[in-house]
Amino acid sequence: MNFPKILIVTGWVVLSAPAIFAAETKGGKPGSTPAADQKAIASAMSAAPKKVSAAATIVAIGSDGKMRTLHKGSNGFTCMPDNPTTPGPDPMCMDKAALEWAEAWMGHKKPIAGKIGFMYMLAGGTDASNTDPYAQKPTTGNHWIKTGPHVMIVGAEPSFYDMYPKHAQPDTAVPYVMWPGTPYQHLMIPVK
Repeated sequence: MNFPKILIVTGWVVLSAPAIFAAETKGGKPGSTPAADQKAIASAMSAAPKKVSAAATIVAIGSDGKMRTLHKGSNGFTCMPDNPTTPGPDPMCMDKAALEWAEAWMGHKKPIAGKIGFMYMLAGGTDASNTDPYAQKPTTGNHWIKTGPHVMIVGAEPSFYDMYPKHAQPDTAVPYVMWPGTPYQHLMIPVK
């Protein structure tokens, strides 16, 4: 998989290195994993509940834009660490359908409508445009917002999103649609 260079991930320390990482590298594999990988794993695992992230596949995006697996999981979820090039913490953990949706978004391709996915971003949120899926910084008119910890429903049929607010400058304390009217619109559900 190739991703845009802006998605280079080196990790961000949110938690101490997880127990599964220690068990995985202790004795079973020759050598040790670099400290950056330990930080990336800890960051990625902070995105979802422990029971989900402990059994998830952990991936990171290399400087070449390719995804590499840091830990192979067993529950169908994939977690990614914080992207240090974006404002705010944004590690995420998603099921298979949400990963396909995210790959379409990152690859500037249209995701499959009706293939519903679920994504966690419990370590916080990021500052982002609520109207432009590719905005990298605030500008006049791109409706920059700050999100907190949340979960997302992605890939639903467009009519699903009509039940929720689609304001350019939404109240982020209640569920709302991010990137409304684009192929990447999705439901943002805040979590306290």
